Amino acid sequence: MDKLKINIVIAGRTYPLSVRNTQEEEGMRKAANAINNLISRYEQNYAVSDKQDVLAMCALQFASKLEISSLAKSSENTEAINKIKELTNLVNTHLK
Repeated sequence: MDKLKINIVIAGRTYPLSVRNTQEEEGMRKAANAINNLISRYEQNYAVSDKQDVLAMCALQFASKLEISSLAKSSENTEAINKIKELTNLVNTHLK
């Protein structure tokens, strides 16, 4: 399958990319849009003159959201496993 060639603009710079399909293209464009919106908010709310600083702040925010989400899922999985163990123990107790 041929890859699609697209251009993504982040912080005023154009980045040529290759994507596998239109769904991946849409994801890339939405991600770039979210980054650009966050850049605008940081520039409006903070006295940041260097784009690199703003991009670093954006990267930190997006990465921390992923990590927090991962930690929450891990916690949910642990809770589910514990509940399954409790139920298994109850069933085993009643079968004896």
